[in-house]
Amino acid sequence: MAQNRTWRELSSSLEDYLEALFHIIAVKGAAKAKDLASRLKVKAASVTGALHLLAAKKMINYAPYDVITLTAKGEEMAKDVIRRHSVLKDFFVKVLGIKEPAAEESACRMEHGVSPDILKRLVKFMEFLEKRSLDGKDIVREFEEFCGKKK
Repeated sequence: MAQNRTWRELSSSLEDYLEALFHIIAVKGAAKAKDLASRLKVKAASVTGALHLLAAKKMINYAPYDVITLTAKGEEMAKDVIRRHSVLKDFFVKVLGIKEPAAEESACRMEHGVSPDILKRLVKFMEFLEKRSLDGKDIVREFEEFCGKKK
């Protein structure tokens, strides 16, 4: 599976580029450097440098002034980053009761550092919480009540 092989293969910044490319391509079919610059709020020179690195790692198909597409390897890595992001965000919102904007921002920062083993364990923990109840009460709701009493 890609997670074990590639989870530390790219910098956080390059993972952000892959994630952005995936989302742009999902909507438009292909991406351009200016699409990335706009989405990531970075300068064109930064985009060009990142694209050269991703192309060298065989994550994207890229030529200056042409459309950018993901290779199979790049798409697999992008999906892995998106999955890590999604799992973390779901945990923050559904289990910890964090509001959506803060959960989104934190998930975006943390998605780059979580290992495949920790991610699997987090998913299992969320599955456990969904199935488990104490005295007919939902554990997440009990946690929310507990947090509310501690204010």
